Amino acid sequence: MKTEYKKGSLTLVDAIAMGTGVMIGAGILALTGQIAQLAGPLFPLSFVVGAIITAFSAYTYIKMSNAFPSAGGVAMILQKAYGPTTIAAAAALLMALSMVINESLVARTFATYLLRGLDVTPEGWLVPAIGVGVIIFAYIVNVSGNRSVGWLSIVMAVLKVGGIALFGIAALWASGFSFEATEGTGQSGGVTGFVASVALSILAFKGFTTITNSGAEITHPNRNVGRAIIFSIAICVVVYLLVAFAVGASLPLDQIIAAKDFALAEAAQPALGQVGFYLTVALALVATVSGVIASIFAVSRMLAMLTEMELIPHSHFGLPGGVRDHTLIYTVVLAGVLTVFFDLSRIASLGAFFYLVMDIAIHWGVFRYLRHDVEAKGWIMLLAIGLDAIVLITFATLKWGQDPMIVVIAAGIMAAVFCFEFFYLRGRDQQVGSHGH
Repeated sequence: MKTEYKKGSLTLVDAIAMGTGVMIGAGILALTGQIAQLAGPLFPLSFVVGAIITAFSAYTYIKMSNAFPSAGGVAMILQKAYGPTTIAAAAALLMALSMVINESLVARTFATYLLRGLDVTPEGWLVPAIGVGVIIFAYIVNVSGNRSVGWLSIVMAVLKVGGIALFGIAALWASGFSFEATEGTGQSGGVTGFVASVALSILAFKGFTTITNSGAEITHPNRNVGRAIIFSIAICVVVYLLVAFAVGASLPLDQIIAAKDFALAEAAQPALGQVGFYLTVALALVATVSGVIASIFAVSRMLAMLTEMELIPHSHFGLPGGVRDHTLIYTVVLAGVLTVFFDLSRIASLGAFFYLVMDIAIHWGVFRYLRHDVEAKGWIMLLAIGLDAIVLITFATLKWGQDPMIVVIAAGIMAAVFCFEFFYLRGRDQQVGSHGH
């Protein structure tokens, strides 16, 4: 379902539904096990810390959306802060890439839960093959031209949020509110592992930026954008804690880690029986496929906006249609490539690196150039930068010890993005200058 909204067409409830609908899904389905692997038995607390850091980060986005509701998108915030510069363009492109990475994360999550539901071990070529199939299906839905309305967003959000919350409550009830995750021989990285796990927890909350990107389409945006973001984060942290405690109540830590890519399904079976297991798998499939459809639309829209702002080049490669049609295809191709070549752990790591770097760039830009214009408190933005930096450095350090190649790949891609934007914008300015003479 391709979703387009007109100015003032989203109510506060619509915006909250959109934010929670984007956040709750693959993040909690795919990341719970990975967070447990890093944080150990304290993994539910990682979601709380991630929510607190996200709340400090959200302050900057809310202030910008209140001051410039028609220009609340991430790309527009960066351009207002830095102008049409390399930093603005590169950071915006990193945000777009982190969204594409999310599509790959969601697609592979769909594949792992589907295979687990079919009693097939989720490994080998089947996982990327099914993931790519989901992405192609989402592309077909996006180009079909169907339009959704606010009530549909609410229905989907209620199904996902309500279904996953019910899973958490039922699993906790069935377990007698015990916490098995303190048992077993699972790994734990101590303080370093816990702080690093927060990078993935933050990734599970980053969907709140979808509300910011739709600021102009929300009724009374000066008031409702901030409210929608706060309510969405609050709802998500409650649901995430329910799920984390439910998984921890059903499985010892080593089993959570062993089933990290499909931890909810694995936890459902001992807690809720075979029927509960299949219902959880079905819920996961609905949540992931709807997430891929929404994410592909959002990324193609953002890339089209960057093209119109002349922050990235555009080539149609002989393809028919307009810019949005082309960016939709580019988004699908890139997401498919990532799905084939990276597993869930590496995809999540790339997403965390890109998002945290972009987030720091936004806070610094607004603090340095716009905080007086938007009447923002500088210390909150500096605190957000500091917290992001601590998590980013800790996560990079831990990954360097465990999987140095993904750190090299992430650093290489970020360097390539900045270099690409530097030379593209310099060439564009020189071309404009020569035309001016």
